[in-house]
Amino acid sequence: MILAARALAVRYPGAPARALDEVSLDIAPGRLVAVAGPNGSGKTTLVRALLGHVALEAGDALLNDKPVRRWPAGALARAVGVVAQREEIVFPLSVWQTVLLGRYPHLGPFSAEGAADRAAISAALRRCDVISLAERRVDTLSGGEWQRVRVARALAQEPSILVLDEPTASLDVRHEMELFELVRALVDDGLAGLVITHQLNLAARFADRIVLLAGGRVVGDGPPDAVFRPELLARVFEWPLGVTRLPDGAPHAVPQRVRGESTDQT
Repeated sequence: MILAARALAVRYPGAPARALDEVSLDIAPGRLVAVAGPNGSGKTTLVRALLGHVALEAGDALLNDKPVRRWPAGALARAVGVVAQREEIVFPLSVWQTVLLGRYPHLGPFSAEGAADRAAISAALRRCDVISLAERRVDTLSGGEWQRVRVARALAQEPSILVLDEPTASLDVRHEMELFELVRALVDDGLAGLVITHQLNLAARFADRIVLLAGGRVVGDGPPDAVFRPELLARVFEWPLGVTRLPDGAPHAVPQRVRGESTDQT
């Protein structure tokens, strides 16, 4: 286990209910955990809590069995690579310069990169298949290229775990699949992986385990087959869903059409 939540509870100031309520999970090397759920279910709050970015009302977040709140910021950044949900391009850096930012937890604010840093950057660019873009300005990249560069920047940190919050937002089908294929390959190479996603069917195809949130609570947790139950999915997403199976064996949720007030599945 690298990163873990132990009965996490978060309540935002003035909120009548908890944003997270007794949420627990474990993320181990070589395993990809997907957290899914409807809007407002607590997915992004869970990421913030795991990274120590929000105060806990109860429970604890642990990194290598040590409370995250006790980790120095630099050490935490070296251990956890994060691809946040949203990021605006403020400065038109090159791809190389952008991925270099991932080395700052190792370099410090005033150090120039050395051979080890350049090797880590090159390795991350190659692993994410963007080495050919190294001299391109990031404001000229497509959405899919930009996401791969952001993953490369996280990999340049040489972390033990990769955390991605809605990494496929605004991507088309090809780039969604490419990104999940990349993340799965990185996990198979030994990284621990946590992905927050609205893409329930992609989670089922690529994740070892799905944690389903609703109202800040865990309502489903296990392998995709255990979570993909029509009655559970319908209750969580407030819409009737059927479940079929793809040729590769993965379960696949299919939203059902509703005629009038009927909720019969077809």
